[in-house]
Amino acid sequence: MSHSFSQLFYLKGKHKEKDVKVPIYLRLTVDGQRSELSVSRKVDPQKWSARTGKMKGTNLEANELNQYLDTVRSRINRIHRQLVEDNKPFTSSDIKNLYLGKGEKHKMLLELFDGHNQQMKKLIDIDFALGTYKRYHTTRNHVAEFIKSEFKKSDIPVRDVDLKFIKGFEYFLKTVKECNHNSALKYINNFKKIIRMAVAHEWISKDPFYNYKVQFKTVEREFLSKEELQALVDKNIKGKRLNIVRDMFVFCCYTGLSYIDVQKLHPDNIVKHIDGSFWIKSKRTKTKSRLGIPLLPTALGIIQKYQDHPKVINGDCVLPVLSNQKSNAYLKEIADLCGIKKNLTTHLARHTFATTITLSNGVPIETVGQMLGHKNLRTTQHYAKIIDRKVSEDMAALKEILGNQSIAKIEKM
Repeated sequence: MSHSFSQLFYLKGKHKEKDVKVPIYLRLTVDGQRSELSVSRKVDPQKWSARTGKMKGTNLEANELNQYLDTVRSRINRIHRQLVEDNKPFTSSDIKNLYLGKGEKHKMLLELFDGHNQQMKKLIDIDFALGTYKRYHTTRNHVAEFIKSEFKKSDIPVRDVDLKFIKGFEYFLKTVKECNHNSALKYINNFKKIIRMAVAHEWISKDPFYNYKVQFKTVEREFLSKEELQALVDKNIKGKRLNIVRDMFVFCCYTGLSYIDVQKLHPDNIVKHIDGSFWIKSKRTKTKSRLGIPLLPTALGIIQKYQDHPKVINGDCVLPVLSNQKSNAYLKEIADLCGIKKNLTTHLARHTFATTITLSNGVPIETVGQMLGHKNLRTTQHYAKIIDRKVSEDMAALKEILGNQSIAKIEKM
C-alpha cells in the first residue's frame, strides 16, 4: 500500500514583530491530507529559514533547537515506517495521534514481564533450566510488590521506569525483602533483561540502566577440607535415606556435578574410555555445556554400591537421589553427626571438588574449569580458591629451583 508522505516545519503567528518569538508547527501530509501540531518550541522569525525548516546559524541556541527538530522528524519517520510495515490504511491524523500518544496503549511493565515469563516457561529444558524460570518468576513478584508499595498501583507503564525506580527497587530488595547485596543485584540483572527488551522494541526511548553500575561483592566460598571430607566418607551412618544423601554429596565432591546434574544422570552417561577407565559424558543442565569427567575410585565405588537399587535397575538413574530440599535438610543432620561446623549444601560439594579434590592436588585450573562445565576461566576462579597449603607447596618448589640456580651461579664465580 503506497502513500505520499511529507513533513514540514513552519512558523505560525505574526512574523514581522521585532524580538517576538513565534511558535514552530509541524505539518504532516499523507496523500494530500494535512494535519498540524505544535512542537512546543518558539523562535525569532528573523532567525528562521523557511527553505530548510530550521533555525539559521551554528550557535548554541540554533544547534539545540535544530537537534530537537531532527529528533521530532526522526520520531515521525519511525511512526510512518511502522504504519507502512503494518500494511493498514492510515491518515496524517493517525501519525499525529501516535506521535502525541493519543489512542496509543502504553506497554505496562508487569504485562511485559508476564509475557516474557510465559515464553520462558515454554522453553524450560530447551533453552532454559527450571531454576532460571523460577528466578525470573520471583523477580516479577518482587517488582509487583515494589510497585504496590511505592506507587500504590497494580502496574505502571514501562516508560515510567527510570534510574530512580531502579535504585528504589534495589533499596526495597535489601530492606523489605532482606536480600543480601549480591542476591539483590541478581534480581536487578533479571529485571534489566525486561527493560533492555523494551528498549530494543522502542517502547521506551532511553535505557534507564545506562548510568546504573552493577558491582557484585566477592564472596568467600566454603568447601570441605581433606580431613572433613574423609570424616564424612568414614562415618558409619544409620538410616537408609541419610546414607543415600551422604553418598550423593560425596559423589558430587569427587565429580563436581551439581545436584540437578546428578539427579538427571543416566546410565548412558557413564562411558568406558579407550584406556579402560570410566567417564561421565553429559551436558550441564544450567548452561548446556558438555561435561567430560573421569570417575575417581570413590565416585565409581558409590555408583557400584547402588547398581542393584530398584530405580537404577529400571534404568531411571545412576544414583537414587532424594529431592534437593530433603537432601539439604538431611545434610545438616549429617554435618552434626560428623562434627562438621560448615553449612553443608549440595552446592558446597561442587566447591570441594574444585579446591580440595583437584586444585590442591595439582590439577591445572583450565582442566578443572572444563570438568566443571565452565565457559571461561573467570567463573572457575570464583569456585576454585587455591588453598594455602597448595600455595605453600608451589612456593617451596620455586624456592628450591631458585636456590639451586643461585648456588650454581655462585660456584661459577
